[in-house]
Amino acid sequence: MSEAEQPPHYVVAESDLREFIERILRAAGVPAEKAALVAAPLTASSLRGVDSHGIQLLPHYVGQIERGDVNPLAEGRVVSESGACLVYDAEHGLGQVTAPICCAHAVRLAARCGLSMVVAREANHFGAAAYWGQKISAAGLIGIVMCDASMQVPPWQGREARLGTNPICVSAPHPEGKGWLLDMATTTAAYGKLEQALLKGQTTIPYGWAVDPEGVPTTDLQTALRGLLMPLGGYKGTGLAMMVEVLTGLLAGGPVFGTQVTGVRHRGRPMRCNHAFIAIEVGRFLPLEEFQARLQWWIRQIKSSRPAKGYEEVLVAGEPEWRTEQERRRHGIPIMPGHWEPIARLAARYGVPLPPPFRPAA
Repeated sequence: MSEAEQPPHYVVAESDLREFIERILRAAGVPAEKAALVAAPLTASSLRGVDSHGIQLLPHYVGQIERGDVNPLAEGRVVSESGACLVYDAEHGLGQVTAPICCAHAVRLAARCGLSMVVAREANHFGAAAYWGQKISAAGLIGIVMCDASMQVPPWQGREARLGTNPICVSAPHPEGKGWLLDMATTTAAYGKLEQALLKGQTTIPYGWAVDPEGVPTTDLQTALRGLLMPLGGYKGTGLAMMVEVLTGLLAGGPVFGTQVTGVRHRGRPMRCNHAFIAIEVGRFLPLEEFQARLQWWIRQIKSSRPAKGYEEVLVAGEPEWRTEQERRRHGIPIMPGHWEPIARLAARYGVPLPPPFRPAA
C-alpha cells in the first residue's frame, strides 16, 4: 500500500492529546501529578513531529506498568553529591518523573559551580532527550543530555547487538527557546523509522539504515526488521555510542548495556537504563545576551550558504521540529492509523474516551 493509499490519520489537538494521555496513565495506576509529567513530553514530541517518541510509546509504557517493570510511584533518591557532581538512583521510576528531578539538580549545581553533571542509574525510557536538554537551556544554561538504550546495534564490523541508539542532545539557550537544538541517535536511523516504513506499506528503506542478521547492509525492510540498526558513520557511530555508555552506565555505576537484553519493548524485567545531564552556565564565560547574539549571528552564517542542488534552503538542528510544531498547533497532531489502533484498544480496555478529532479555530 502506498502512502497515498493509507487511511486518513487521526488528528488531535495538543491539549486534548495531553489530557487523554494523562487519563490513560491515571487509569493504569499512575498518580495524577506523575501522569502529567509523563504526558507533557510525549505530547511535545508528537507536536514537534518526533512521532517515534510521542504518543505511540503510550502502550509500551502502560505495558511496563501493568507487568511491574516500572514503579509508577517511585521518584528516586540522591545517592551522592560532591561539588558539581551528583549520582541519582531512579529506583525504576518512570523516566519522565525522574528526569526533571535530575535536570533541577543539574541547574542547581551549575548555578553554584558554573558546570554540573548528574548521572542517573536504574532509570527508564524518558522519551526524547531534546525535551530535557530544553528544560536545562530554559534556565539560561547549555544543556547536554545523554541516555544509553537497549541493544539494537552491532559494533562496527560486528553482527551481534552490543549497543543501543544512545542519543546525544545539546540545547543552547535562546530567549524564545529556538536557538539551536541537536538531538541525534548514534545510529543512522531510529528503529521507529523502520516501524513507520512498515505501517506505510513500504518494502525498502534507504541504504545505511540497517544490516541483515549477517551484519551486511540491506535496503529490504523485512530483512532489516530481522536484523539490526547500523551505527552512524560506521566506526564513528560506534565510538559515539560507546562514549555515551561511558558517560552514563559506566559512570553512574548502573548496568552496562551490551551485557544484558532489556529495553522499552522488553517484557518481564525493568529496563535499568542510565541517563546523564550536564549543565553549563553561560554567564560564567560571557554575558548570556552576548552569547545568544553570537549564536544567532553564527546560525545566520550557516544558513547563508547557497543550498545544494535539490534543496531550497539550509536548515540547522532543531529547525525542522520547530516548524512542524507551528504547523501542528494550527492544524492538529496527526497520528498514523497503525499507531492509533493500539492506543484506541488501550483506551477501550481502560474505559477512557478517545479525544475528539481536531477542529480548527473559527
